[in-house]
Amino acid sequence: MFELVDRASADDDAVRRLEQLSRLTTLREDRAFHLVSLAWAAIIGLLATETAHARASAYAAFEALSRSEQADFLAYVQADRIEDAHPRI
Repeated sequence: MFELVDRASADDDAVRRLEQLSRLTTLREDRAFHLVSLAWAAIIGLLATETAHARASAYAAFEALSRSEQADFLAYVQADRIEDAHPRI
């Protein structure tokens, strides 16, 4: 996953794969720590890439989360809206 994040700023295929990974049930349930799942890590990586394509993919991946998970995610990245999230890796 981290290799894909590293490549995402220059590789649209890496962006596509990160979005796909974020939608896998197993990655949504696999917690890296506390509330943070590996799916969240993919979305955070897409947001941190800061390209238009990666951010659009992050928004789509975020919308696929349940409403409660969206709220938890926004609290974690300290943003009121996904569009306001600009995490750094």
